[in-house]
Amino acid sequence: MVIECKHVWEHISGYLDGTLEPEVLRMVQEHLEHCEICSAILDSTRNILILTADERVFELPLGYSERLHNRLDEELRGAEGGD
Repeated sequence: MVIECKHVWEHISGYLDGTLEPEVLRMVQEHLEHCEICSAILDSTRNILILTADERVFELPLGYSERLHNRLDEELRGAEGGD
C-alpha cells in the first residue's frame, strides 16, 4: 500500500516520537525514502523541536517585532481582499 504526502504529514509527530504502529512506520519510511518534500518537512520539524528544546535565548534585531506585525497585517489585508 502506498501512502500519500498528506498522510505522511499527519504521522510526522508520531514518527519522531517513535509511537507509530509498525505497519504505518514502514509505509512512512518507504515514502520518506523517495519523497524529497516529505523528507524536508521531517528534517524541518526535527530542527524546530531541537531549537525549541534548546534553553538559549536569542535577542531579536531592533524593530523586528514591529516589522513582523506590520507584515502580518499586510498579508491579512491581502487575504481578505481576495488576493
